[in-house]
Amino acid sequence: MKSKKVKPDALDDLYEAILCLETKQECEAFFNDLCTALELQTMSQRLQVARMLTDHHVYTDIVETIGASTATISRVNRSLGNGYDIVFMRMEQRRKASVTKDVNSGQEDAES
Repeated sequence: MKSKKVKPDALDDLYEAILCLETKQECEAFFNDLCTALELQTMSQRLQVARMLTDHHVYTDIVETIGASTATISRVNRSLGNGYDIVFMRMEQRRKASVTKDVNSGQEDAES
């Protein structure tokens, strides 16, 4: 049986749907509706692997820490690039903005 390819319009709809989400809670609800638990686990594991590879961890460390197979690590390693780079950069920017916001909020509380 021949597998059907996803049509470009369907992928565009998926990307547009993801871009409509505004909060972590909305993302969680959408992805829980869209994906099976195993699919979510697989995607999150790949993201963790990509993060560790980006942070220059060796395969054995990744296997021990995450439990990913060397085949998965190799597959992620081959695909490291712009997509992961953009996500990791923006996650870091959000983290820094959140820390700055928390620090500034603490200073305002102390001044009150």
